Amino acid sequence: MPEIIGFAEGERLLTWPGLCAALEHGHTLPRAAIADSFVYRGADTLLNRAAWIDGLGIAVKSATIFPGNPARDRPAVNGGVSLYSDTDGTLAAIVDFHLVTKWKTAGDSLLAATRLARPDSQTILIVGAGTVARSLYEAYSSAFPNARFTVWNRTPAAAARLAADCPGMAVADDLESAVRAADIVTSATMATQPLIRGDWLRPGQHVDLIGAFRPDMREADDAALQRARIFVDSRDTVLGHIGELKIPLASGAIREADVLADFYDLGSGNFARRSDDDITLFKNGGGAHLDLMTAAHILEAWRGR
Repeated sequence: MPEIIGFAEGERLLTWPGLCAALEHGHTLPRAAIADSFVYRGADTLLNRAAWIDGLGIAVKSATIFPGNPARDRPAVNGGVSLYSDTDGTLAAIVDFHLVTKWKTAGDSLLAATRLARPDSQTILIVGAGTVARSLYEAYSSAFPNARFTVWNRTPAAAARLAADCPGMAVADDLESAVRAADIVTSATMATQPLIRGDWLRPGQHVDLIGAFRPDMREADDAALQRARIFVDSRDTVLGHIGELKIPLASGAIREADVLADFYDLGSGNFARRSDDDITLFKNGGGAHLDLMTAAHILEAWRGR
């Protein structure tokens, strides 16, 4: 029988350094084969994201997006992750959707920050105050334990609620001032037009962009990309699919050669900060191969509990 791993039971077994190590190991294996499919019924959506990594296994992450659910006091996004054996294709585990998504999303950004942000970073700005922002506070706190956190959100009340739940976090009134003051800027919004301006950035900063996931979405402008050394988690799942890079590539604002490395370059040393004065920029695309690596790590922790 497959293992059934719920959110609370699984989360107790996980650490951010452990997940980062698992993601790094996953990128020493052959590149993943990935496929996404969408099924629609009016405003409702079924998204299936599948990945197969030779030597690790197969994962299918199914997400249902029902925009009307909040009015019925139910989450808009639900789903599950089915993990299959690489050896014989049998169903090995069903893992809670929200558990995999939380740890994959924040772990993706955290792994990049441990390579691209200055280790002496003292001020971290979180742009956005939703569920992902809470995960980012947890993840970044693990790697930068002495850092001071600030949050900015379009709706100040939401920022205040997040700050109340995160010890020591301050609320920023002005986004430009907050970006200029931060050593690390991590952004998880639903913006379709850029919020973060390149002329606000200064040498030594690290910018982590999470929110954009559709071809029409962006969080940073062309100037930010042009001033920074650009990195992604996967060229295959970001460059042609997500507006953050797809739009400026199409316009000629940047070239594919400006994307210096992805996680498959971790072993070569190319996925790294070059100097203290670099502005580094990372686009978290969150492909299905990362869901597979995360789910496999959760199953390994579950079996070893």
